[in-house]
Amino acid sequence: MRIGVIGAGTMGHGIAQVAAMAGHRVVLADATSELALRGIERIRENLEGGVARGKVSPETRDAALARVRAGTDIADAAAGAAIVIEAVPEGLELKRAIFGELDGCAPASGILATNTSSLSITDIQSGTAHPGRVIGLHFFNPVHINVLVEVVRGRETSEETVAAALAFVADLGKEAVLVNDAPGFATSRLGVLLGLEAMRMVEEGVARPADIDKAMELGYRHPMGPLRLTDLVGLDVRLAIAEYLFEKLGTEAFRPPQILRDMVRAGRLGRKTGEGFYRWPEGG
Repeated sequence: MRIGVIGAGTMGHGIAQVAAMAGHRVVLADATSELALRGIERIRENLEGGVARGKVSPETRDAALARVRAGTDIADAAAGAAIVIEAVPEGLELKRAIFGELDGCAPASGILATNTSSLSITDIQSGTAHPGRVIGLHFFNPVHINVLVEVVRGRETSEETVAAALAFVADLGKEAVLVNDAPGFATSRLGVLLGLEAMRMVEEGVARPADIDKAMELGYRHPMGPLRLTDLVGLDVRLAIAEYLFEKLGTEAFRPPQILRDMVRAGRLGRKTGEGFYRWPEGG
């Protein structure tokens, strides 16, 4: 099956990797060919790391890389694709513009999926000529390790699209949860709420970030504490989602705390900048 992935960043290159490892032919596109090639290089680095740890065989690495190529544009990624997955930055107008373009270049039978973590699937699909084939496929970072995919059904999403999306997730070796379209879906709504409250605890001097995280990891068996996870996701990403949820849900629980706004303003965005609630030496 041919898969198109639009956006070669953190999420896009990971989605392309797992699709290729599942045996699908993948075209990975971004705003420029250079960005798409950079995404493929990140896939190579992930696979090389898997080989070094004994998790991936050299043959599997080579076969997966052979199935991925850099696309020249959206139309190239969508041509002949059974599924096109959009993984660009969170912005409703940007996503709607991409889906509007996909109307004219994706096969009529193809599924159009968005990897948004919080934006309304119904709002995104309302700008397309065929809303029934639009669905949310919310992967989790790092995509090649995290087994969860949140499948989000918009108001107009057809049952055929839901069934095909669930089958695709299973084919990737992932586990799906099916939710109806609502602000933040299930995972972002709960995850962001926990992260924001942890930030308020730091702000109020309740405990250090490491101790808050340790409490959740040991006491509640979370694989990673909410503040360390925020650093990995990106504080700017968390702020954008919190602002969106605060606007849509109107509850004070989602009002971004001042500490989050201040850290984003100072450029302390987490792992990608080397500092957030933790310091991140290069490569660690």
